[in-house]
Amino acid sequence: MKEKFLNSSINLISKYQKVDEGDILKLRYGLEGLYLTLTKLIVIILLASILGIFREIIILLILFNIIRYTGFGFHAKNSLECLIISTISFVLLPYLLLKLNLNRDIILIIGVFSIIYLFFYAPADTPKRPLPNKRKRIIRKAITVFTACVFTIVAFILNNYNISILLVCAVIIESIMVSPITYKIFGQPYRNYLNYNKA
Repeated sequence: MKEKFLNSSINLISKYQKVDEGDILKLRYGLEGLYLTLTKLIVIILLASILGIFREIIILLILFNIIRYTGFGFHAKNSLECLIISTISFVLLPYLLLKLNLNRDIILIIGVFSIIYLFFYAPADTPKRPLPNKRKRIIRKAITVFTACVFTIVAFILNNYNISILLVCAVIIESIMVSPITYKIFGQPYRNYLNYNKA
């Protein structure tokens, strides 16, 4: 299915745009990323709809991407691994937290613990996207921690349990994604900027 999508898309683009071998490789890489993202999103949305948390998952995805933008973090090596991790993170975890009916103090404690974790480990780079610039790492850390603080404070004071849980859930997921333990479990190198040679 994936190969069919990639080949037909490349053929369609080649029909209207002159492309060389290098362009085709770049196109293939970009289209593969798009395909994997869309298929993963479809599975997550279908599961969320079955569990009756469609709206909540859309909100969570938006919140998570805000904090992920500066915090970076773990990327799966293959599409199956990515699908499993995404399903656990964006469907199973929020579903359980939404059902648990946690009190505000617990939400605050979880949020504070996640903030501390982000302070120590964000941003977390990958071999493909190392972060060699120390100043940029400090700025990204500051923004990530600030965002996590805002999310946690809003989650604590807001009089809407579902939104509060989604806010703190985004912070929890990001703290898991930047964790060296997560990298170790999946056999990926951590702090890749240490091995980065500046030109």
